[in-house]
Amino acid sequence: MRAAWKILCLFAVVLAAALGLAHQLVPDVVPVAFAEEPQPSWAVMTAFFLRAIEMITASVVMIALAVIIGGLIQRCVLGR
Repeated sequence: MRAAWKILCLFAVVLAAALGLAHQLVPDVVPVAFAEEPQPSWAVMTAFFLRAIEMITASVVMIALAVIIGGLIQRCVLGR
C-alpha cells in the first residue's frame, strides 16, 4: 500500500506541474493542427506534448487510487 501512495503522490505532482506549465506556456493553444486561427507549430507541439503527459499521469493516478481503494476494501472485508 505504501508504494501505491508514493505513486499516487508522485504522479499527482507531475500532473499538477504539467497543467501549470501548459497554462503558463501555451494558454490559448488547441493541441490540434487545424484550428480556427493559425497557431505557431512549436505551440501546437508543446500543447500536444503537455496534454499527452496530463492524460498519462491522470490515468496512472486513477489506477493507483483504484488499487488503494481496493486494498482498503479488502482490508475491511477480510478484517486484516
